[in-house]
Amino acid sequence: MDLNIQLNLSEKEHLYLQIYDYIRSEIRSGSLTAGERLPSTRSLASYLNISRSTTQLAYDMLAEEGYIELRRGSGAYVCEIADLLPPENSRPAAAVSSGSGQLRAAALSSATCLPPAVELPDVSASQPAKESGLIDFSPRSIDMRSFPYATWRRIVRGIMAYGNADVFTRGDPQGDLPLRRTIAHHLHLSRGVQCSPQQIVIGAGNDYLLMLLRQILGDSRKIAMENPTYLRAYHIFHSMEYEVVTVPMDSAGIDVRALSQTDCTLAYVMPAHQYPCGIRMSYPRRTELLQWAQSERGGQERYILEDDYDSEFKYTGRPVKSLQSLDSKGNVIYIGTFSKSIAPAIRISFMILPVRLLSRYHETCRYLSSTVSRIDQSILDEFIRDGFYERYLNRMRKIYKAKHDLALSLLAPCRSRFAVLGSGAGLHVLLRERTMLSGDETQKESAGRRDWPPGQNSRESRIIDRERELCREAAAAGIRIYPLYEQCIPGLPLPYDAPTWMIGYAALTEDEIRDGLRRLPGVCR
Repeated sequence: MDLNIQLNLSEKEHLYLQIYDYIRSEIRSGSLTAGERLPSTRSLASYLNISRSTTQLAYDMLAEEGYIELRRGSGAYVCEIADLLPPENSRPAAAVSSGSGQLRAAALSSATCLPPAVELPDVSASQPAKESGLIDFSPRSIDMRSFPYATWRRIVRGIMAYGNADVFTRGDPQGDLPLRRTIAHHLHLSRGVQCSPQQIVIGAGNDYLLMLLRQILGDSRKIAMENPTYLRAYHIFHSMEYEVVTVPMDSAGIDVRALSQTDCTLAYVMPAHQYPCGIRMSYPRRTELLQWAQSERGGQERYILEDDYDSEFKYTGRPVKSLQSLDSKGNVIYIGTFSKSIAPAIRISFMILPVRLLSRYHETCRYLSSTVSRIDQSILDEFIRDGFYERYLNRMRKIYKAKHDLALSLLAPCRSRFAVLGSGAGLHVLLRERTMLSGDETQKESAGRRDWPPGQNSRESRIIDRERELCREAAAAGIRIYPLYEQCIPGLPLPYDAPTWMIGYAALTEDEIRDGLRRLPGVCR
């Protein structure tokens, strides 16, 4: 098969990028289908009358992003791309700053693997298992082995090499405009987010942005949260003296009927992948939630705080757009971070404010300075804009999916005793013991608020004791797993009826996952 690629020799863009763009576009549009064999680099180079190294570089880029698979001795084949990022209208690299073209070309050849001589930064924080000697199934850790250190370092050197004094000056309190433009473009393509750069506020982590939100919304708010939830957010809201009201959830997400019975004017949700339960909010439930937000309470506007947690990692079904993309009335405050998708040390998060809150932001926060270094902002801007972030995400999605599928296959034999929940997305699953409780006992003990800790013979006490017991047995076997009760809001009844544990797999190797789950006491053996 020949590819009728019309190369423009007079164009400043490199030939390998023209070939890359053409094949990528053909795959995106469906003209080249999954499993279809591409011409070899040699035959394509001969057909186009160019050097083979040019076609090889284009193929390497496509393979790195997951568009094609290079099979030794067989050739190049188009991959299934349902799980890749949405198509871009134009490649962001067209707007790179002076000197970054040479930087990009130099980095591309080394982005795939790390040379042996490179000194790696300390990543022990994301891989505690090796530090402690345990196989640690942490749900919060990520895999840093495939991070493009060489590319990141070249971007840093490129920024510093041109003597750009601006990166050392005080920047815009909202964050540098180029990065905000890049983030807005990226979120529109990947999550369907509708916003302008002027609506984005960049900060050093979600914690800072949540505290900033109090300055914008004021201190007389009641906030609804699911339970269990992301406890760090709960503690921040609690420290801000917001009254937190827990609302139950089911398999479709937060219970909007129960939410409507409260007097909350703010709801904190994670529609893409609720932490820690892994629930993906259904489309009908999203519509209900938006309708709730669009009706005021006592003259006070209602808002949804959408934490787009783990939205980058989805392994089954079609990608689901953000809740913000469905919001036509300006009731969704969108918050996200690069800490899980790039690295924990990348303390760059962003908040997208509805237009009607912008004036309030400028009135109440105009005296605050940006909490993110302009150097870090410039690095991240180029990393995303030059396509490195997209390639890295696609690579990590494949790696995490392989680990996810391996964990599910190893847990499959124990399905008669344990239910596996929250699969298909994210970086962890839940393991729930199939404990049977009588209807009378469940109804009696789940009613209302009561003293904490629970009584010695109560249902909750037995669940917690069982979760702790298996954690102790696992630790004795050299394994660390995490009880779900630790993610529940303290002082409230447990919102579930059977012992449950969190099993994270992202930071572990496949051998560690295989060894750890096979040694997990009373589960897979």
